[in-house]
Amino acid sequence: MLSWANQFNICCFLDNQHYHLPHHSFECMAAAGAVQTLATAAGTAFDQLQQLYEQNRDWLFGHLSYDLKNETEGLTSSNTDHLGFPDLCFFIPEVLLQLSEDALLIGTFGGRHETVFQAICAIEPFEAMAQALTTPINNRISKADYLETIRQLQQHILRGDCYEINFCQEFFATSVTIDPLQVYCSLSDTSPNPFAAYYKSGQQYLLCASPERYLKKEGRRIYSQPIKGTSQRDLHDARKDVKHKEDLYNSAKDRSENVMIVDLVRNDLSKICEEASVQVDELFGIYSFPQVHQMISTVSGQLRSDIHFIEAIKATFPMGSMTGAPKRRVMELIEQYEQTRRGIFSGALGYITPEGDFDFNVVIRSIMYNAASQYLAFQAGSAITFYSDPAKEYEECLLKAAAIKKVLGDK
Repeated sequence: MLSWANQFNICCFLDNQHYHLPHHSFECMAAAGAVQTLATAAGTAFDQLQQLYEQNRDWLFGHLSYDLKNETEGLTSSNTDHLGFPDLCFFIPEVLLQLSEDALLIGTFGGRHETVFQAICAIEPFEAMAQALTTPINNRISKADYLETIRQLQQHILRGDCYEINFCQEFFATSVTIDPLQVYCSLSDTSPNPFAAYYKSGQQYLLCASPERYLKKEGRRIYSQPIKGTSQRDLHDARKDVKHKEDLYNSAKDRSENVMIVDLVRNDLSKICEEASVQVDELFGIYSFPQVHQMISTVSGQLRSDIHFIEAIKATFPMGSMTGAPKRRVMELIEQYEQTRRGIFSGALGYITPEGDFDFNVVIRSIMYNAASQYLAFQAGSAITFYSDPAKEYEECLLKAAAIKKVLGDK
């Protein structure tokens, strides 16, 4: 499916990697080719997306960039953008493939179902191979500068500007030539995650191994599953691995971070949901992934009948797990202290159905690549509170970036 879809100028491949978590509808989906595309900057992007949906009532695939914050919160972005993804891009696919446990559904314009199926079957399978970069991976922020920045952010917390902030750093390489499909498959083999995605739009690529859901709508029910709390895996010692998991569950620091974001999500959902319908379905759930254990909570609510689902996305974006609280102030601080514009990183990728349901991930644990400029980057961050240990936060960033560095041949 993916190899076939990759032949198109634009495609989106979403894979749950057999995790079978609640609210997953398909094993994987692929959307290829574009009947119509919307690519726009922040300003009236959500209005344009709503208009595109209402005019067509068709499947839509695409992304929401973090910098849509400028539209939702009246902010600005002045940091350098090295990758060039649009703030918002969605397309109506020419071909839609939906793979469930026992069937492959093919939707096409022009009734080319059998032709598409034969073309997919004719694709030669290939074995994913790691592609070590020939140029070094650089840190946008030195370790010393990172530690000092965390201390400065903690002074903001002490002064009452905020009480939690998600601070990210960029790792990058220039003059890079890769085969994005090979790198994505290698990343998926190394770090399979339930919100994995391969996204191609012209010369821009997102190779995503995300474990996190941003927002899903099923009928009138809205679900958000923020992640806050990370501990390492020990795959060589089962007893130590269980200990890491138990330590994460019992960590006062991680629980504090998690509940702060749960409260923020509850507040966001309360703006768009029926009164008294917002609830915490699961608090401090511990889920295990190839490199890390994560603390995940689930919050849900009943969408108000007078709220369009696009408004629901707009009211909750960007997701609290990638900002902090209070949301607007921490986004100002993120702009002030981070060195690179986030762009598609810490945004969302997903789909909207003809019925107005949707599912979006959080773009983390991802490689971004611009083939035209030969620029490759990935980012990693953590939640900073007054009690954070700057050195440990730095190590957490490296832990989250470990799978990507391994795939790219970086020690």
